Amino acid sequence: MRGFVRLITAALIAMVISIAMAPTTVMAHPSEDELIRQLEEQYGRPRPSQDPDRERTPGEAQDEVPALSLGETVTQYLVIGYEHILPKGTDHILFVCGLFLASTRFRPLLIQVTSFTVAHTVTLGLAVVGFVNVPGAIVEPLIALSIAGVAIENIAFNRMTPWRPFVVFGFGLLHGLGFAGVLTEIGMPEGQFLPGLISFNVGVEIGQLTVLVTLWALLHWLYNRDWYRMRVQIPASALIAAVGLFWTVERIFF
Repeated sequence: MRGFVRLITAALIAMVISIAMAPTTVMAHPSEDELIRQLEEQYGRPRPSQDPDRERTPGEAQDEVPALSLGETVTQYLVIGYEHILPKGTDHILFVCGLFLASTRFRPLLIQVTSFTVAHTVTLGLAVVGFVNVPGAIVEPLIALSIAGVAIENIAFNRMTPWRPFVVFGFGLLHGLGFAGVLTEIGMPEGQFLPGLISFNVGVEIGQLTVLVTLWALLHWLYNRDWYRMRVQIPASALIAAVGLFWTVERIFF
């Protein structure tokens, strides 16, 4: 029993350390250049943003990719959203891990995830249509800081605090702006804006739920153990906080 617990704890520590040591960039999300090239090859012409003769109008929020059928739009943008969490979204994965470590019980998890989902859905939609425009140089460090903030709160308080859903909601607003940067870079399908936006958001949620279900399967039965906090919650949260703070400094100064 103790050996298995140590194995799980070591695996979590190794995962966080590997993420911290992996090459990072100042952006929360990796470039979608490969996906853009695939769209070009499939539909035979470049996106408007890559047309040298095209001038962008002031306040334009996103480009359009060549026309897709409804089924193609739903499939492609669902996959884009999912892959932006697994395996690409290391910062969002750590954020979800931080939420999970506060409590593995279903109700607190549901409250946090619902709060986060509502928030990032709001800002994602507003940013993609151009009503909200916050530079990545501001959004990216704040996203990293939100990861550290959730993890530090796990260390400071033994149980999920009453204000935690409101904090998570605020952090969700930031993450929604990060997601919007992805759709702005890729572009939205011509004539299929709403299906593309909804499909992307659903893909993101499925990715986040995949992370939560995996963590729950590994750790939920350890939550009521006397040693859970000292051996699992605090060490894992400390490592997540360290990675979040490292990313914050990196995205501000480098």
